[in-house]
This record gives sequence, structure tokens and C-alpha cells, in this order.
Amino acid sequence: MTSLDKPTEGTDQTTVDDARAVTEAALFEAFGGVRGMVETVLPGLLFVAIFTVDKDLHLSAIAALAVSLVLVVVRLARKDTVKHAFSGVFGVAFGVLFAMFTGNAKDFYLPGMLYTLGLAVAYIVTTLAGVPLIGLMLGPVFKENLSWRTRNPGRKKAYAKASWAWGLILLAKCAILFPLYWWSDTTKLGWVLIALKIPPFLLAVWLTWVFLAKAPAPIDVFAEMEAEEKAAEQKAAVEEADEEKAGAEATGGRHRREA
Repeated sequence: MTSLDKPTEGTDQTTVDDARAVTEAALFEAFGGVRGMVETVLPGLLFVAIFTVDKDLHLSAIAALAVSLVLVVVRLARKDTVKHAFSGVFGVAFGVLFAMFTGNAKDFYLPGMLYTLGLAVAYIVTTLAGVPLIGLMLGPVFKENLSWRTRNPGRKKAYAKASWAWGLILLAKCAILFPLYWWSDTTKLGWVLIALKIPPFLLAVWLTWVFLAKAPAPIDVFAEMEAEEKAAEQKAAVEEADEEKAGAEATGGRHRREA
């Protein structure tokens, strides 16, 4: 299989361009695109904006949760994919519960920060274990499932690099946020967190695209299974035809002997 970072002329270059376009589309789908980013940022932005103005924890929390629910309703009404919006609702809901329980507005951000730390560790640990998390996430999107683990070593290497990138970027983000959680006030923490929502994410997605664009193309295991099923059906049809032919010949021979 030809690596995408060694394109040839003509048709091969077209294949490379198509593969890169597929990679871009798959990443866009997997990570939610522009709309997914908006749904990720908006509740937290509303929370910190309201809290900055009047320091009202309850109003800020309710507004953040309400806008998250509205985003889900809009997606449901449009019959769009709701996984990103639902994840936003759960994240905001946990934040609201933490903040309401402790009475500390900074705790609104704590569940998300812990999730980010856990995700960073998961990226690194799964990569060290030989099953990089990015591969587990994107394998079904590219219709390759886990074929990259044993049949496509170049692609496994790309997934490992991408997972390292995600893990280290998220760890760096946590290294900024947790000291602010301990020593800064809610407003500063909130605005820094909002500022760090999109840039690290875009950097990680871009690095993932770079690594995968240079990797061998994915093995479409679904297409392979369909081809195997068609081959099996054709073989069965041929065997059935041979049996019918053999039966007809046997019947014809019997009739000739009787005649």
C-alpha cells in the first residue's frame, strides 16, 4: 500500500487528494466541527460572563444549563447528531451540581478540568499500551475498525503520534488551569478557561490531520466483508449450478439407459 506522503503523478495524486479530503471530513465529523466548538464554548462563556457582572452563582449556573438544553433541542429539531450537544449538557450539569453543592463558583469548572486531565492520561496510557485512543475513536469513522493494529503499521504509528499530541497538549492545558483553580478567583479562571477552549483543540486536530495525511490509507474492512460475502454467494451459486448440471446429466444418462 502506497504511503500518502510519497505521491506519484496523475491518478495517484488524485487518490492522495481524495484520501486527504476524506481525512478532513472524518476529523470534522468526529470532533464536531465549528458547531461542536460553539456548543462546547457557549455554556461556559455565558456562565463566566454573567458571574463577572453580578457574582450570582445560581443565575450563572441556570443560564449555562439552559443554553446547553436549548442547543440539544435545536439539534433534535433539525434531526442532527446530538452526541456533542449531549456531552455538553452532561458536562454543564455536573459543573452546576458541584458548584451548587459546595457553594464555590469555581467548582463549576472542576468536573471539566478533571475530565480533561483524565482524557490526557488516557491518551498517553493507551498509546503506551499499543492501542492509541485516537485510533480507537477514528477507526470506525474511517471504516477500518481495529485493522490498523495488526495490518497497517504505518497508520498505527500515525495514531500513536496523534494520541501523544493530544495527551501532551491536554496536560499542558491542565498545568495552566489547576494552579488557577487553587490560587485565582472564579472570574480569572473562567476567562482563561474560555480562552483555552479552542486553540489547544485546533492544534491537536491539526496535528492529527498532519499525521494521518502522511499515513497509509485506511483499510476498509466493511468493503472487505462485503466483497467476501459476494464471493461466497457467487461460489455458492456456482456450486448449486454445478450440482443441478450434474443432476441433469445423471437423469439424462438414466433415461438413455432405460431407452
